[in-house]
Parts: sequence; C-alpha cells; structure tokens
Amino acid sequence: MIQDSNTTRRSLFRVAGAGVLSAAAVGLLGNNAAMAAMKGKAGASANDVAILNVALGLEHEAINAYQIGAESGLLDKGTLDLALKFQSDHKSHREALASTIKKLGGKAVAEKSRDEYMTSLNVASIKSATDIVKLAQRLELGAVNAYLGVIPSFSDKALAQVSAKLAADEVLHYTALTSALGEQLPVGINGFPFG
Repeated sequence: MIQDSNTTRRSLFRVAGAGVLSAAAVGLLGNNAAMAAMKGKAGASANDVAILNVALGLEHEAINAYQIGAESGLLDKGTLDLALKFQSDHKSHREALASTIKKLGGKAVAEKSRDEYMTSLNVASIKSATDIVKLAQRLELGAVNAYLGVIPSFSDKALAQVSAKLAADEVLHYTALTSALGEQLPVGINGFPFG
C-alpha cells in the first residue's frame, strides 16, 4: 500500500525533474487567479499536465482514504470531524487541479473505483481508528514531501511560494494527525523533519 503511494509520489518528482509547472498551472493550483492570468500566456507543456495529473491522482487517493475512514464507524466524533475537514481540503485541491488541467488543454486523470482504492490502501488490514489515522498520516507525509520535492525545480520564486503553501497545508494535516496519535513530531536530519 504505502509503497504504491510512495512510488506514485516519486514519479511526481521524476516528471517535475524533466520540466517545471507553468506559472499558469501553479497559479491556478494555488487558487491564485491573478498570477494565473498574468502568467497564463506563456503556455503549458505536456509535462505540466503530466505533473498535475500525478498530483490529481494523489488527491483522488487522499479523498477516498478519508471517505473510507469516515464510513468505517471506527472514528470518534472529533477525529471524524477532523478527517472530514482534511478531506474537504483535498477536494479543493482536486477541483483546482482538474480545472487547471482542463484550462491547459489536458485531460484530467479519472478517479479509480472504490474497490481499487480499497485494495491499494489495504483497507482489509484496518481494524481500529488508530489504523485509519496512521494511514492518513502516511499519505499526508508523502504529500508534504512531494510538494517540497518540487520546489527546487522552479526558476520562478512565485512558483516555489505556491508549492510551499501547498506543502504547508499538508504539514498542518500531518501534524494534527501525529498529535491525534499521541506521537512526537519528527526531529529529522539537521533539524529538517520534512523534504
């Protein structure tokens, strides 16, 4: 399960290494219409659409993971409310990504079937609320590292800033989930726990 998610996230890095998101794509992704309008005339490459589709696939996965957790009946009200809030954030990311892909002339990757997510997320192994929160925590950490991993690819500081904002959103999710588990936040290497 996690290997599949991490493999997908690594493919985001590989695609990003071949080229960077256009300013228009990242502007729309970050819900920054002014930046998108200003930079949109530069045009987008097929690589931009490919990067956005990988990210969209990850958002589909997160939305489904939170939905599966919400429907499990294992979460207490506070944890359920938090999970639904985070799912809502991912739905906003998904809509921004899909809209951007369409505006760039691409075709948004389709969401998989519920059964495919049940299998890829190894839902059969989930027996407790802790299992659900740990799954969400691992997915959020992968998202943090994916967004941070793309930042160095940007030549435009505005693009790096948008990617950093998205990473910050995922760090917030990861931190809340880690706290809910009663775990310590990571120390990391040389004081850098993410990236």
